[in-house]
This record gives sequence, C-alpha cells and structure tokens, in this order.
Amino acid sequence: MNKQSFLSILAVAVMIASCGNKNDKSAQAGGAPQVKEYKTLTLQQKSATLNTDFPASIQGQQNIEIRPRVEGYIDKIFVDEGAVVKAGQPLFKINAPEYEQEVRTATASIKSAQANLSSAKLAVNKVKPLVEKGIISKYDLESAQYTYESALATLAQANAALVNAKVNLGYTTVTSPVNGVVGSIPFRLGSLVSSNTTEPLTTVSSIGNVYAYFAVNEKMFLKFTEKSGSGASMAQKIKQIPAVSLLLSDGSIYSEKGNIETVNGLINTETGSVNVRARFPNPKGIIRSGSSATVRIPNEVKDVIIVPQSATFELQDKIFAVTVGKDGKTKNVNITVLENTAGNYYVVTSGLKPGDQIVLEGVASLKDGSEIKPQNQNAETVYADLK
Repeated sequence: MNKQSFLSILAVAVMIASCGNKNDKSAQAGGAPQVKEYKTLTLQQKSATLNTDFPASIQGQQNIEIRPRVEGYIDKIFVDEGAVVKAGQPLFKINAPEYEQEVRTATASIKSAQANLSSAKLAVNKVKPLVEKGIISKYDLESAQYTYESALATLAQANAALVNAKVNLGYTTVTSPVNGVVGSIPFRLGSLVSSNTTEPLTTVSSIGNVYAYFAVNEKMFLKFTEKSGSGASMAQKIKQIPAVSLLLSDGSIYSEKGNIETVNGLINTETGSVNVRARFPNPKGIIRSGSSATVRIPNEVKDVIIVPQSATFELQDKIFAVTVGKDGKTKNVNITVLENTAGNYYVVTSGLKPGDQIVLEGVASLKDGSEIKPQNQNAETVYADLK
C-alpha cells in the first residue's frame, strides 16, 4: 500500500467516526424525555352556595274548565286563545232563543197572575161587608179568601219562573269566573254545545301565582331538610328551605323568587323520588300554565373541599383526581363527592385534604408516577364563577 492510499483510507475513517459521534449526541439529546407543564391548584377549604337544578312543569294556581250550562249554538266568541281576561268578562255567546221565549212567557204569566190577584182581592173586599151584615154566609167569604191566597201563590210561582228564565238566559252568555289567561278554544261559531259536551269550551288559567311541580331524589331532599333538626315537623323543615329560583325555557332567570310549599307524603317506589311543589308570584303574567322550566335550589356549604369537575375523570363509575407530590410525580386518587352537585364543581367528601396539589387539566391522560412541571394557579381565578 502506498502512502497516498493510506491517507485516503485514514480520511474516510475519520469522517465515519465524526458522523458517528454526531449521531450519538443527537440520540442523547432527542431521547431525553421532556417534562410537560400542567396547571395545578393547592386545595384549601372553602364556603360557597351551590345550586341544584330540577326540571319542572308549570301549572296555574287555578285551571278552570269553562263549560256551557245550556244547550245551543255558539253565536259569538268574544276572546281569542291566549287572551288575558278579568273575572266576569264575556267569553262566549250561545244562541238559545227558547230561553228568551221563557222570559217573555214568564213575564206575561206575572201580569196575568197580578190581574187575577187584583180580581180576587176585589172579590174579598166585596164579600166581606155582606158577611158582616149577615146578608151572605161566611162560606162565601172563606171561598173568596182562598181564591185570593191561590192568586198570591200563582203570582209567586210566576215570579219564580221569571227568575229561573232569566238565570237560564244569563247562561247563554258564558263569562270568566276568575282573572286569568284563555287556553285553547276547540269550538267555532255555529258549533252545537250543551252541558253534556265532553270537551270544555276553553280553560282559563289563573296565573297571578304559578306552581312549579318537580321531583327530588329522596336522599337529596333529606339533605335539604336535615338542617332543621330531627325534632322539627315536616312543615317546619319545609319553611327552613331557602327561597328557590326559576330558570325559564330560554335559560334566563325569572325575576321573582319562589318558595317550596308542599311535599308529597308518598315516595314513588319506581323512581325513588318525592314530588314537590313550589309557588312563584306572577304579577306580570310572564309565565304561562303548561310551560316547562327549571327550579334551582341553593345549597350552602361551609369549610369543604371544592374541586372543578374538569380536574376529575370517571373510570368504572368512580371519580378520580390527580395529585402532584413534592417530587413532581402524579398520583391518581379516588374521591367521593356530594350527590347531585350542580354546576362546574364537586364538593369532595373524601380522598382529598387541604394542602393537596391537584392537576386542573388533562388529567385523564396522566398515569401514576408521571413527572410533570406544576404551574400553580391562583385560587380566585379557578373559582371565579363560584359564588
């Protein structure tokens, strides 16, 4: 091998060794695991008001079916569906001419009875002096008096018939018994109706106050009532429940607060729930009977551990949070929470304690022993929407 060939082989060997060193350094740099940053929170006890929501159906304080008392054809409809009406306001006019005829007949009968009464009175006045003078017997006077009394009775019957005829005639104008809102009107002009008609003419809902009916889990209801003490009656416990709010179908909060008034004495064995009624004032008539809404019950909690629901994950019907140790390594912790906790937070009853540091985001992807770089967040920022 000559000198030139030896130098060429040496140069190639140096180049290969150099490339190998570069690859080793690159492998070492790229192979080292990078520690990711995660938002964390150091837990402290808090006091707050948590809301629990229940779907509810709305009913007016009174839903009165309007039915005809007489038979006839609908001649006029004075209101439209959804109209707000006052007590005594006409709703329908029923064409029943026979009742007008009864009034005329009764009026004529009164005049005839009055004439007969006057005639009977004249007969008594005529016979009475003749009896006193002994010209005729007392029998004639008694007969005249009986005729007079019979005429009085006939007049009374005629007056009663007129009153009854006018009442029946009054039934041809159907009025609203209460202040409220008119429901659907299934009948139209010319429809034949009577007191035996199955379907009512309409329904008037009194909505000065409205009732919200909803169902509460038995355990949840006991939580609300246990604060009143074991010796308190159910009525006293109900009075201790704070005022409730109503969320309308568009998600807005109704301006008036309501109160829970009654609780069904029976528990539904199929659902394990208790039926509850709350009353809300409705002075402006905004809420209509038959609408749907959500009843929101506030629940005050004091000195508890509260965690965002986004900082937890579920696995096999269990709830987990992820804590971070001083060494920066994570640990999945099984926690228990209050039932029916509404909103974006859980009230933790076991599994976490004050001073624990938890991961706030991306917890489902972290395994036990994962090393992270904690970025502790301000508690006020985390609980900004918690009252």
